[in-house]
Amino acid sequence: MADGVRFGVLGPVVAEGDGGPLDLKGPRHRAVLARLLVARRRVVPVARLVADLWPEPPAGAVGALQTFVAALRRALEPDRPPRAPARLLVTEGPGYALRTEPDTVDARRFETAVTDAARLPPGQALDRLEQALDWWRGPAYAEFADEDWTRAERARLAALRLNAEEQRAATRLRLGRAAEAVPDLEAHVTAQPGREEAWRLLALALYRTG
Repeated sequence: MADGVRFGVLGPVVAEGDGGPLDLKGPRHRAVLARLLVARRRVVPVARLVADLWPEPPAGAVGALQTFVAALRRALEPDRPPRAPARLLVTEGPGYALRTEPDTVDARRFETAVTDAARLPPGQALDRLEQALDWWRGPAYAEFADEDWTRAERARLAALRLNAEEQRAATRLRLGRAAEAVPDLEAHVTAQPGREEAWRLLALALYRTG
C-alpha cells in the first residue's frame, strides 16, 4: 500500500514498504524517483525531468519517462486496482509529483527531529539527536552526487547534518559528558576544519576533560 511506503535519501535512495525494500528497477527509474523526492511534493514538469535525466534527450525520451513512471507506480502501489488513479506518484498539470507525507521521508524526519531537539531538555535532546544522526547511511542522494539537480538539496542537508553534530556535542557538554564529545568533535574538525563552532566546542571539551 502507498500509505506504508517510506523513502530514504540520507545515503543511497531507497524505498521500503511494509514487506521490506521495494524493487526500484533500473538507474533511470531511481533517478526519476530521486528527482521527485528532491522536489519535495512539488510538480516537476515533464520537460524538466527529461532534461535532467538525459544530457542529450533521445527522440523517445518522453515515452521512456512515461514507462519509468508506470513501473515506479506499480512498485510503490502494487495493490492499486487497474485504472484507479495513483495516490502517491501523481500526474498533475504539466508533470509529475510525489505526494509524500513528511514522516515518510528520512530527510524530512531528520529536519523535524533536529528542530524538536532544540526545544527539549538536554537528556531528551541528546537522545533525539543521536537517533536522527543514526538515520544517515552516507552522503544524501549518494548515487546522484554528480547531478546538478541534487546539488542544492545535498548541500542543504549536509549543512543540517553538520549543525546537528555540533548541537549534539554542545548537548553532551551541557550534560557534563565532555569525554564522550571529544572523539566525535576531533573527527568533525578533521573533516571540516573551517567549522569555528566545532573548534570552540572541542577546545571546551578538552579543557573540561583535563
